[in-house]
Amino acid sequence: MFNKKTRRSAAAIQAGSMADIAFLLLIFFLVTTTIASDTGIRALLPPWGNQPPTPLAERNVLSLFVNEQGQALFEGEPMPLAELSVRLQESILNRQQRSDWPRSPRHAVIALQHSRSTPYQYYVQVYDALQSAYAALWEEEAQARFGQAYSRLSSTQQGAIRSSLPMTISESEPFGAEVAGQQ
Repeated sequence: MFNKKTRRSAAAIQAGSMADIAFLLLIFFLVTTTIASDTGIRALLPPWGNQPPTPLAERNVLSLFVNEQGQALFEGEPMPLAELSVRLQESILNRQQRSDWPRSPRHAVIALQHSRSTPYQYYVQVYDALQSAYAALWEEEAQARFGQAYSRLSSTQQGAIRSSLPMTISESEPFGAEVAGQQ
């Protein structure tokens, strides 16, 4: 009659299946998570080949150099970034029919060069100015041809505008610091 409490052993928790579930959850989150990555500057590269580049008329090439101080030199003249986009548009369209600017926007080539010691942020700022110049040209052409914004045009209409005003950028090997200072 003694009420003796019997000791029960504690229930064992099966940890093996819990580890499997944790592992499966880890795999699930790794597979479904998108990882943000820098995309860089989008550029269309020429096709690979051994054929030499086609010669260009000197007047169709507009030179744009970014030095190590972050200064843009357009056709050898220092150009503030605020004015660069407008100046590029004027040069590409060549409404004044200058003999040292491209014959037509279709033939315009921007020769973009930089020094090896040019900070990346300056290069990107100049590249953005170059792209904004072409975006403004495409917008102007869309309004003139179709009477609406470039972004609202169909892909066929946008392609027609881009073929009449192609953004052709030629990037050469960067200069060494000692060579860029001599220019």
